[in-house]
Amino acid sequence: MRERGSVSIEVAVLAPAFIALMVLAGVAGRTAVADEAVESAAHDAARAASIARDASTGRAAATTAARRRLDWAGLSCATPPTLAFSGSVAGSDTGFANAYRSAPGVPSTVTVRVTCRVSFADLRAPGLPGVPASHTVSATFTSPLDTYRSRR
Repeated sequence: MRERGSVSIEVAVLAPAFIALMVLAGVAGRTAVADEAVESAAHDAARAASIARDASTGRAAATTAARRRLDWAGLSCATPPTLAFSGSVAGSDTGFANAYRSAPGVPSTVTVRVTCRVSFADLRAPGLPGVPASHTVSATFTSPLDTYRSRR
């Protein structure tokens, strides 16, 4: 009869490890979902910008497309997502607006980088050290401007 109470002790020893494993799974899952959502948002933003005929319309379209994609994916960033814009003309890096100013017939691209800070505050437990408060996820996508379309 010496084994009486041994199950209680085993549960008490294994419960923290099981809870830590569940939190780790939550952090990994949320990071994977956020990574995919931000990647899709960058793709949609760059594509929306490349369809525009000028830089200001391109910025607005990219911002709207990125926010819509993040909302659709259900990703709520801890702070508003940030977008960084750049471009290239004939293979040389340049500013976003300069890509739209290039002459028709010259290959140009626009690049959008979307950055989102994902919060893990709801996954943190007081007894579990090492769970980060947040993780920054970013993705970049480049889309070509129509080479033979007029631009402003």
